Amino acid sequence: MDRKPIVDGRFYPGNAAQIRRFIDRHIQSAAGYTAARGIIVPHAGYPYSGEVAIDVFRRILPRKKIIVLGPNHSGLGAPAALWPSGYWHVPGAAIPVDEELAGKILEGDGPITADRDAHLREHSIEVELPLLNYFFPEASIVPICLQTMDPGASQACAAQLTGAIKSCRDEILLVASSDMSHYEPDASARRKDRIALEDILNLDAKSLQRHVREHSISMCGLAPVSILIECMRIFGRRKAQVIKYQTSGDVTGDYDAVVGYAGVMVQ
Repeated sequence: MDRKPIVDGRFYPGNAAQIRRFIDRHIQSAAGYTAARGIIVPHAGYPYSGEVAIDVFRRILPRKKIIVLGPNHSGLGAPAALWPSGYWHVPGAAIPVDEELAGKILEGDGPITADRDAHLREHSIEVELPLLNYFFPEASIVPICLQTMDPGASQACAAQLTGAIKSCRDEILLVASSDMSHYEPDASARRKDRIALEDILNLDAKSLQRHVREHSISMCGLAPVSILIECMRIFGRRKAQVIKYQTSGDVTGDYDAVVGYAGVMVQ
């Protein structure tokens, strides 16, 4: 079963030529490529967050296999839902699901299960795919949609993923899709997002989850980011950096109720 786009023409341009023009227009000065193992990128409409995501994707060495972790906004489907086969379609491209890697993940002992229902009305993974296809046109993907989970479940998902990744010869990129604070005054959003980003840079998922609760930080991709952090720690990664941060106010000029967008890379 293939997955058809549901937010093309709304969150991102509705045809391939327009997508390419948007990306070309927002690629800034050339940057060296990095062998990053994981990245965090936003998933709002391209006019608001596309520049942040592009600035991260353009720095990564090409990958043939990419696991994309996205939050579940609809509440449908399994708590940790993997789309196991077929293609994900976006304008001008049909991106294959890496069935071999998906199968290895599903063979592992953990919360991640095969489930398509969670993906049918969810945009957080789809929005990344036109960008991913532009920068990594030969890549296959494993899409995993995640509901809110506690630290123990995040660790179990990370163990399941890293077990499968270690069995693969190819270097695999993990992508966590997340926006940061939602609909707060700009100063408040930036203050709260600094707290969350400090934990992310320290690769401390437990502290991140605690601070999100204590400070009412409304980042929507807490589960994907927490799992990515746990995976990076298992792989012994210790270096993370914020590539770009901005809020919707930087685009619209309305700073009364903004959404925060962060692009982070873990090497």
